[in-house]
This record gives sequence, structure tokens and C-alpha cells, in this order.
Amino acid sequence: MAKSLKEEVVQLGVCYYPEHWKETLWEDDYRRMRELGFSIIRVAEFGWAIMEPEEGVFRFDLFERALDSAHRHGLKVILGTPTATPPAWLTHRYPEVLNVSMEGITYRHGMRRHYNYNSPVYKQLCARITRKMAEHFKDHPAVVGWQIDNELNCEMHVFYSDADHTAFREWLQRKYGSLDALNQAWGTVFWSQTYTAWKQVFLPRPTPSNSPNPHQALDEKRFISHSAIEFARIQADILREVVGSKHWVTTNGMFGHLDNHRLTEELLDFYSYDSYPQFSSIHPDAGPEPMLDRMSSLYLSGVRSISPNFCIMEQQSGPGGWANRFAMPSPKPGQMRLWTYQSITHGADMLLYFRWRTATVGTEIYWHGINDYHNQPNRRVLEAARIGQELQRVGGRLAQSRYEASIAIVDDYDNRWDGELDVWYGPLVGRSTNAWFKTLQREHIAADTLTLTGQTPLDELQRYQVLVYPHPAIMTEAAATLLRSYVEAGGIVLFGARTGYKNEHGHCRMMPLPGLAAFLCGITVEDFTILNGTAVAPALRFVDEEGGDETLAAAALTADGFNDILRVEASSVKVIAEYASDYYAGKPALTVNELGKGRVYYYGAAYNEAVVRKLLPELGLRKTADDVVRAPAEVELAVRRHPATGEAFIFALNYSGHAVTLQLQRKSVDLLSGNSLEGDVELEPYGVLVLN
Repeated sequence: MAKSLKEEVVQLGVCYYPEHWKETLWEDDYRRMRELGFSIIRVAEFGWAIMEPEEGVFRFDLFERALDSAHRHGLKVILGTPTATPPAWLTHRYPEVLNVSMEGITYRHGMRRHYNYNSPVYKQLCARITRKMAEHFKDHPAVVGWQIDNELNCEMHVFYSDADHTAFREWLQRKYGSLDALNQAWGTVFWSQTYTAWKQVFLPRPTPSNSPNPHQALDEKRFISHSAIEFARIQADILREVVGSKHWVTTNGMFGHLDNHRLTEELLDFYSYDSYPQFSSIHPDAGPEPMLDRMSSLYLSGVRSISPNFCIMEQQSGPGGWANRFAMPSPKPGQMRLWTYQSITHGADMLLYFRWRTATVGTEIYWHGINDYHNQPNRRVLEAARIGQELQRVGGRLAQSRYEASIAIVDDYDNRWDGELDVWYGPLVGRSTNAWFKTLQREHIAADTLTLTGQTPLDELQRYQVLVYPHPAIMTEAAATLLRSYVEAGGIVLFGARTGYKNEHGHCRMMPLPGLAAFLCGITVEDFTILNGTAVAPALRFVDEEGGDETLAAAALTADGFNDILRVEASSVKVIAEYASDYYAGKPALTVNELGKGRVYYYGAAYNEAVVRKLLPELGLRKTADDVVRAPAEVELAVRRHPATGEAFIFALNYSGHAVTLQLQRKSVDLLSGNSLEGDVELEPYGVLVLN
């Protein structure tokens, strides 16, 4: 069962850096936080040089005074272990703790996250500062929880120090037991790569054409995840030993090459996330109608797959950028509030803004917080006050309610990591995932993200009527068996091109595509082509139930990205669509197989929004809260419901810069304002309603 945050009320707070400010500011800062309705702060995650100014000399007095003052004002405190920023004395005396690029360049002091996870001395020093902090603050009345490190695998998610090469070798010896098994798993017979001694084995190193062994590269990602988890385990174990169950333990993310499900299951009480929707203003999602900040709802659904109720440890409150890359525009009036409720909609029961006041020195002088440098009132402060007042009114009712969805978009870590080297594969997955998410959002059908792991039970799948697993190239026997059980019991699964052709090592299976998924789908792939260069996406022709055909405009309905040309193998299979052009015109492109009480769809391409929209009526999914409210496509609708009582809260979030009209199907109350509403209701630009 997923580990989840358990708060009695939704907590609102802010990241605070007392070491950045004169102590004369602290009292006023804390007073104003409480006036805004804030109840919790995070401190100390970058304070190692303050707490251990020289090796073995510990001084906690600054943070002791900061916590005492916070407690006087009724603020709870999350302490961050400061291991993301080793002090200068440490990296100078022990340069072996530093991370190294694949090319052998050492990352030096002056940034953050410039260390490696496998240096024995670094692990020892991190253990010591964690223990000293825990022992010093374990009985402080303000402390309620701990954040381990900060943003594991942020900045860099690859590691090539000598310590990492050594640890990789040891990890492989434990995993495979012998060089024969390693050579088999890595396919080293190819290009004479066979290893005859363990000392010959390294993490991937520079190669001609930047093309390492793909099976070695997959194990590299697994090893990096293992290293990060074991690094965090040292601190988690110390915290459990010293503080026991008095304080909870979490960490924040979520970044590449890290199995956050395993991390949370083995080490944490719940997972935390850092939400910065304004990244979308400089990195918009592809397509003619980008969703921009609304895409953060997809990322939040990934957090919800780890912890159904979670913490937002950093919520964007201002424009963002570093000294060398100030790029994000300021949030428009109302967007800070919109993003706050976007996070709460998707399961956040604790939310801290980044940050209280914008730093006046250092790399993040342009990563703006609620307060500007001048510390005078501004519109972001006023917006925070409005949110604080609203959550004081409804936070107790919302806490521990759960997001509702009847469809989930499925992925897994091995395919995510293996697909990094298959440079054509990642965009295929991204295209299909975005097409499903964006279409479901605009059609007001709430969706979850479900990450399959080796521990995923059948009942977790059976929470959903439909599973979309777009392109699982790696398909294990366990995953195929699990999906079969789900379908035979009545579930619906949709696959896309290139499903099932690899095993757990990334080897291509010597069996007809889609490999272990073929039995589920009742088809095989008789031919295929990547769509690139002169090979363009063909048109699709949907076959209607009477045996005629229905052709949509080619520009709107094409088979994109890759084409698996299908052959029907089972009488239980029905062809839904055929390719309508190129040499495989008339061949099946989309099929459905009846299996037990359920169905399996196979689409031989990457999904686009037009194809998803065409498929949706077949799936029998209900629109979210359709009996209560109807909304235009610009508005996200979602329901959080209490598992025990059944009480439901309907969220309506307007991501557009213009007012929109909602059509209420019955009289409702907006819990944020207390107003009773009925009929047509205007929702302001970037506005939010929580209906009950």
C-alpha cells in the first residue's frame, strides 16, 4: 500500500533561510507568515557550512535561535539535512567526494550537488552531520519532520568518479555473480566486448559516436538509482534511530535515474515534490495547442502514484532563474493561486512556497519568492494572504481526501531508462503520453499515472477501468501475466507501436512482435517502419461496425511516429482501423481483442490527439463531475473524495487568461468563498472554485 501524508488539515507554509538574513528580520518575518495563514517552514537544507564550519566542529546556535523564534510564533519546522551542499573545507580536503563527468572533468566547489553518492568518506561525513543534527534537534518542540538532502539527482543524474566505477563493479558482482552472466546480460559477444576480469568493467565511458553498449547503459541507470537510495538510506536509518516516530521523514524531487517508488517504500513516510509550472513558459509542450502550466497536472499525477497525498516542498511563487539563466516571466495575477490549487487538486495536503524572500546574493538572485528584495507588500503577498484565508476555511475538510480517476497512463522505470539511448523511442512515448493526457484533460476525464514495478499488485490495477500503456518495449513475463489477469477480470488495456519486443536486459526477443504481449493482443507484427525522412505518416481509415469505412481528413487522422503493420492471429480480434496509404494500405493499424471479460487494443503507431478522441467513446469513460458542472476545455475538472465518508470536492481550475462560463447542473457551494452558486457561473481568469 502506497505511503501517504496524513495531515488533519491542509498545511500552508514557505521555505525560509534564516542564515541569509539579519536576525532582526526573523521576528517580523515569522509574524507576517502567521498573518498570511502559514503554519510550517522548511530550513537548513543548505546550511552545512553554518553547522559544521570546520571539520568536527559543530555549531547549531543560529538554527537553534531560528527555531526557537519560529516556535514562539506557532510555526512548525521541517529540517533539511544539508548534504546537497558540502562545505569548501570538505571538498578541498577530500576531493574524491566530487562528481566527475564521463569525460573525466571534476565538478568543483561553487555550485550545489557537485558530490558523488559512493565516496566512502562523503557517506561517513554525511552520516555524522545527520546524526549531530538529529541528536541536537530531536526534542525541539517546533520540529515535525525531516527532508533528506535536497532534490536527489537534480543538476546531475550521472556519476563517473573513481568511487562510482568501483561501486558499479561491486553492484554488478552482486547482481550477476559471475562474468559469464554479466557478458550474457550485456551481449558482449557483439563487437568483441567480452570481459575476462572484473577490473575491466566500468560505467559507460566516452566511445566513438557516443554510442555505449545499450545493456550496460540500462544497468548504469539502475545502479545510479540504487546508489542514490543507499545514500539516502544512511540518513533515513540515522533519523529513525535517533528521533524514532516523533518526526516524519521525506525527501523532495522528482528527477531522473531514481526509482522514487522504491525510495519511498523503503525509506520515507511519504513523498514530496517541487512544482514549478512556469517552466512551461520557456519549455512548452509540443503541439498546436500547448497546455503550458496545465501540464504540471501530469507531473503531479506521477507524484500521486508514489504517495496519494503528498507534500509540495517547493511551490513556485514568482519568476524564476539563476544568475546565468534568468528566463521565466512573472506569474500573472491569479496564477500563483491557480498553481497552489492545482497541486492541492492532485493530492497535496501540505504546500510550502519557494521562497519567503528573494535572495539578494548567490546563484538564485533571480529565483523570486513571495517577497521581493525590498521586503515591501506586493501582489504575490496579497495573493498568498487570500490563499491562506481560504485554506483556513476549508483545509480541514479537504485533508486526506483522494483524487478520483477511472483511467491511468502506465509507465515503468526500465522502459524510461532504456529509452534514453533509443533516441527515437523517447519521443514516441512522450508523443503518446501527451496525446492521451491532453485529450483526457480537455474532455474532462480525470486520469492517474501508474508506474508498474515488480511489486505492483493486481488490485492496484483494478482501481481503473482503463490502462493506457503506450509503448512498453521491455515486457517481462511478470508484467505480461499481471496485465493478463487484469484484462481477464474485465479491464481494458491499450498498447502502441513497438510493444513487447525486448526482455529485461534490453535484448530483442527472438519471437514475433509484440513478444509476450502477442497473446494479450491476438495479433503479430508482420512488418514495420520508423517514420523519418522520406517515410511520412500514412492516413488512417476507421472501419465502422457495418463493415463500411469512415475516413477522416488525413491531416487530422494519421498514424504517427512509427508503424507496426499488423496481422490478425485470433478470431476474437476485430480490426478497428487500417492504414490508408503507402505500400501497406489496407493492412490493420488498430485492433481490439476480447480476452476474458476485458479487451486489449493494439495501435501500431504513436497516439495523437485525434486518434485518442476517436477511441474515447469505445472505452465507456464518464466525464468528471458531469452531473454537477459542465466546463469549457480551458478548465480542468477534478474530484477529491474522502474514502471513509464519501464526501466529494469538485475542483474547477481556469488556466486561461480570460473569464469562462461554467454550467452548474445543480445548486452548489464554492467552499473557497462560501458563496452559493447555481446556473451559469463566470470563472475569472486563472480562477478556481471548489464545489461541494
